[in-house]
Amino acid sequence: MIRWREALRADVPAIVALLREDALGQARESADIADYTAAFDAMSYEYGNTLIVGEAEGRVVATYQLTFITGLSLRASRRAQVESVRVAAKVRSEGVGSALMRDAEMRATHAGCSLIQLTSDKTRDDALRFYERAGYAPSHIGFKKRLDQS
Repeated sequence: MIRWREALRADVPAIVALLREDALGQARESADIADYTAAFDAMSYEYGNTLIVGEAEGRVVATYQLTFITGLSLRASRRAQVESVRVAAKVRSEGVGSALMRDAEMRATHAGCSLIQLTSDKTRDDALRFYERAGYAPSHIGFKKRLDQS
């Protein structure tokens, strides 16, 4: 049984471990927890930006970030953006991912959102199939650009 809750500062190392668990994460995530802890602290001041963890037997086995966006398009619809979805390899194919998405959808509905959206790296074939099976349509093309932080 998975219990979904808002992440605590003490969960940051376990969350980073989940982010680093796959090949993409190993290449782009750092082992230095300090930056992640600072980002977690900053998120706590941002309204509508929440990090959620799934806990089983006292251990974090899944995580996602949920951000609420109020805008004017689509008849001034409020949206939920799901990011950084991760499920521990040892519990994949046990329904944790489906439970995670149901939790995100429930939170988004409760917050008054009429749309939930996400992006996934195009090389994550298993994730792409999972999202389509969960009812998400690949309706848009996303673009990203790194900004110089110097």
